[in-house]
Amino acid sequence: MLQKTLLALTAAALMFTGTVIADDAKADLEGVKCVVRDRPAKAEKSASYKDGKVFFCCGGCEGKFTENKEKYATNANRQLVATDQYEQKGCPVSGRDVDPDTAMKVAGVKVAFCCTGCKAKVEDAEDEKKIALVFGDKAFKNGFKKADAKKE
Repeated sequence: MLQKTLLALTAAALMFTGTVIADDAKADLEGVKCVVRDRPAKAEKSASYKDGKVFFCCGGCEGKFTENKEKYATNANRQLVATDQYEQKGCPVSGRDVDPDTAMKVAGVKVAFCCTGCKAKVEDAEDEKKIALVFGDKAFKNGFKKADAKKE
């Protein structure tokens, strides 16, 4: 039953947005929070964003996001990575190649840096600043790219 539901959601995403979450693992929203409020995200409440989809807890949050995407961009970028629609390509601080030994979790998402200096910059910041340093639009452009669709 769950698999049929996920397949239907994927088909609906293709029909209405042209964007498909490539596999069942990417459709799994367990632990994923709404980009507007700190509540669980629901697959049936979503919007297109940066060649992907972001998910919300309710239609009200979907409307708030649609009206002001810039305000919620950092959380939306984080959610794109948390849902495996985007993957790390470089250090979000510098854009350089990452050193796997510098990996840490930022807002529940594993991220690596090019060096201990960039990692320390993020580690030493307050929670909201950490998220902005890693998932703000400039950092997102430096550090992440659209994930390739996985083939079964």
